Amino acid sequence: MWWCRPLVLLPPILSTFTAAGLWVKGNGSAYPPYIFTGNFPPASCYFSEILNLTAFAFVVGILRYFQVKTKLDKRWLNIFSLVCFSVACFGMTIVGNFQIHNGGTLLAFGLGNLYCWLQSYITWKVNLNNQGKVFAIGRVVLSAAITFCIILQLVVIPHMHTVRCQWAVVMLFLIYISTFAIDFRHCRFEVVC
Repeated sequence: MWWCRPLVLLPPILSTFTAAGLWVKGNGSAYPPYIFTGNFPPASCYFSEILNLTAFAFVVGILRYFQVKTKLDKRWLNIFSLVCFSVACFGMTIVGNFQIHNGGTLLAFGLGNLYCWLQSYITWKVNLNNQGKVFAIGRVVLSAAITFCIILQLVVIPHMHTVRCQWAVVMLFLIYISTFAIDFRHCRFEVVC
């Protein structure tokens, strides 16, 4: 009989609905839309709500923190990783709700990228059920792809190419978050009051 823990489904469902929400909102243009169309309703309203719900990924970060809390020798690394992810999620809400896109994007993309690299290292070191090293390689590849797209976004001048890099970064982040479902299948989380 097949069964799974409900929290295993949280990362892929969150990523799938975020990606669907970002793609569906559209902009009515033949060119790739900017991810943030925060100036014109109703797209700005959808965008804000999508990013607010995506900031719920913070729960995934907390679950991951507790999952490796006792298994990692360098506890400060786990705490620093959680802080990076928390601030990155806060950056998403800034991008979604205020017209301060550069500051929020820097927090979301910059610290989100750092979080990916830290979690790749943590995955390698913790090696859950002797599968961590295999999954760490995949996460390193995703982290490198995210870093590459961020560098391209900063270096490539034509704005339409920058838009493509932004979309690639977001989709790669969502894929990365989805990979935590693999780790969550080995854990049981309990809330004790």
